[in-house]
Amino acid sequence: MVGVRARASILHLDLDAFFAAVEQRDKPSLRGRPVIVGGIGTRGVVSTASYEARAFGARSAMPTSEARRRCPPGTAFLHPRFQAYRASSRVVMDLLHDLSPVVEQVSVDEAYVDLAAPGTHDLSVAGVRALVADLIDRIASATGGLTASAGVASSKMLAKIGSDLEKPHGLVVVEPGRELQVIEPLSVRVLGGVGPATAERLKSFGVITVADLQRMTLPDLVSIFGESHGHGLHRLARAQDDREVEVERETKSISAEETFDVDVPDRARLDSELAAMVTRVGGRLGQSASFARTVTIKVRHHDFTTHTRSATLTHATGEQAVVLDTARRLLAEVDVSDGLRLLGVGVSGFTSHAQDQLAFDEVDEPDVPATPEPSVSREPAPESRPSAPSWRTGHDVRHDELGAGWVWGAGRGRVSVRFEGPRTGPGAVRTFASDDPALHPADPPDWRERPDVSG
Repeated sequence: MVGVRARASILHLDLDAFFAAVEQRDKPSLRGRPVIVGGIGTRGVVSTASYEARAFGARSAMPTSEARRRCPPGTAFLHPRFQAYRASSRVVMDLLHDLSPVVEQVSVDEAYVDLAAPGTHDLSVAGVRALVADLIDRIASATGGLTASAGVASSKMLAKIGSDLEKPHGLVVVEPGRELQVIEPLSVRVLGGVGPATAERLKSFGVITVADLQRMTLPDLVSIFGESHGHGLHRLARAQDDREVEVERETKSISAEETFDVDVPDRARLDSELAAMVTRVGGRLGQSASFARTVTIKVRHHDFTTHTRSATLTHATGEQAVVLDTARRLLAEVDVSDGLRLLGVGVSGFTSHAQDQLAFDEVDEPDVPATPEPSVSREPAPESRPSAPSWRTGHDVRHDELGAGWVWGAGRGRVSVRFEGPRTGPGAVRTFASDDPALHPADPPDWRERPDVSG
């Protein structure tokens, strides 16, 4: 077959519900319960939903308000802890580098590995299956129980599709020669070049599965989607992917764009398209566990003139609401009366840390407890207090006497803390004044250390 290797030697590894899984590992009271990680305010977006939450219809990129409607009482809604996710990611990536010198890290929880690069692995189907099964076991052991799913195939596209077929904790080896047999019955959405807009356009032509797409001629695809995209869809539908695994490289920007079939002058339609693209960009930004300082929009007018406009925030952000607000202000400065042929949005200027007081950040309601608790002791707040730390649900804290825990809920001058850690049982909840001098923000717990919880 054109554009694929003779052996299944490209591995795609994806950590299962990674952010939520780390939270469940570090917070014993949340194990087996629905967990949502992301922006938990009124305009927040879900970064990761645990498999327990997915059973109720929650998913990544969904508005948090919708996830709250779908999920039952007792669902934990937590702010992300990127420091904790990066620590576990480093352990996994080190294990991948032990397999091969050629590792392409796509995000904090996803990577491709060239198993043929060392020249020492048994690349038979049985040999590859045993090698990767052992890798998945070692990842669970080294990370305190995190699970991963893997696909191994003759191309990057098939390896990625394979890693998603039997999630969670799955392993699929696509034998050379069976590539088309595997993908033909699947939705066209499994193909890398098919996003929501392209899928809807294909659906209007009766194309639902990859097999349906294979029946479309190249001239038809080019006439509908243009030269580049049409040829790309034609190749991918036939499993033709000759991309090599590249040694990891620093991402300079994350972007998404849409070319319209008809020039669009309607600002309401453009705003809807912009919001959808920001959701895609924000999801990838969250996966990279990074924060961005610069937001850019790209527009192409009816006469094909193309312009970009950018804004640099005072502080780096990972909040999709911030990116969308900034992109909307940039688009408001563009004359769209004659219609736009293309609209795009991107972020750049990455850092590994956000700063407090984000420019244009959303204003959240006071955090509600992550999970219900039958009884919580509450002390009346003094009439006046100095400014207190900003406590975010899910973040790590330490009490001078009670030890390590995490913010279970905060608001109205109080903060509730559940005292537990990765190697303890479910812990008790205590409530304190927000400015209690004995309570401090803390680094994430080390799942490899002995318990450090006093009560």
